[in-house]
Amino acid sequence: MDRTRQGQRLMPAFIERHGLWTDDQRRQADEVLARLKGEDVRQVRLSFPDMHGLLRGKTLLPGAVPGALRDGCAITSTLLLKDTAHRTVVPVFTAGAGIGNADLQGGGDVVMVPDPATFRHLPWAPGTAWMMCDLYHADGRPVALSTRRIAQAATARLADLGFDYVSGLEVEFHLTRLVDPKLAPADSGQPGMPPEVTLLHQGYAYLTEQRFDQIEPVLDILRRDCLALGLPLHSLELEFGPSQCEFVFSPGSGIQPADDMILFRNAVKQIARRHGYHASFMCRPQLPNAMSSGWHLHQSLRDRRTGANAFAAADGAPRLSRIGRLFLAGLLRGAAAATPFSTPTINGYKRYRANSLAPDRVAWGEDNRC
Repeated sequence: MDRTRQGQRLMPAFIERHGLWTDDQRRQADEVLARLKGEDVRQVRLSFPDMHGLLRGKTLLPGAVPGALRDGCAITSTLLLKDTAHRTVVPVFTAGAGIGNADLQGGGDVVMVPDPATFRHLPWAPGTAWMMCDLYHADGRPVALSTRRIAQAATARLADLGFDYVSGLEVEFHLTRLVDPKLAPADSGQPGMPPEVTLLHQGYAYLTEQRFDQIEPVLDILRRDCLALGLPLHSLELEFGPSQCEFVFSPGSGIQPADDMILFRNAVKQIARRHGYHASFMCRPQLPNAMSSGWHLHQSLRDRRTGANAFAAADGAPRLSRIGRLFLAGLLRGAAAATPFSTPTINGYKRYRANSLAPDRVAWGEDNRC
């Protein structure tokens, strides 16, 4: 829709011009603007997940949000090219930015486009709201390295085949008490010195109620804020290793569980720090007697026409359907190639050892822990 100002024709705003929102998102954007006027919002974080699932972005004052809901918000593309120590790890000023991608050469800007469906208040940060963003180039093309866009495209292809992707998460992490955050100037760097911490429990008392009660006070803080965020929390569990715990979530469809995982991990780290704790989702932090953290991903397909579980046999027999067997065959065939994506760090890769309760072979079983 063209608009005029003082007799001059103006181009439609970026989001409208490139058709980046659905009708629902346009309606939700209007609702966001109404909430900004009627609720106690003093700032809004716009964030996107980088290649490692870390949230990066900018914080806007409420008066700047309407513009971001029309034209997005510019941000440097080099944020997609960093490792977990936040170093830019490719020569961005060479041809193809060192990765054969001319769009990212030179470290120019890309555009963060907020998804108004993700708007929510952050319960641990009074007056702060938040929205997840998708990344686009200035000409409206999706950024190839935008992980959320890749997931959206995959679920769209699956929907074209008549299925919804359903998944549920079990997430392990280490939760310790912060003793010294190591903020002396000499402690800085890429990476900086790790903080000094103490344990919340000694470990090796798997799923015991006594040890769970020992850490319940801080878990209750995390539980409360996770529920306030709308995350589908199912259970809290004491894990095997020292100061290790696990949060389990109810299943969801599409990219929602992925969005939930990104928000959960970043929320836990922020909430813990504000209360004097340190949360680490590193696979194997350098703590004495530590056990590795992992995660379980429960997967299935749902028939979009009937709503039925597409993995269940039609006759109710205890076996996988044909679709289920085809899906499983694809997982087995692609497992080795997918390893760099499921385990992108050296720290995580070191977990692939025999008899370590971690996958060291491509295998499947009805109840398989090898």
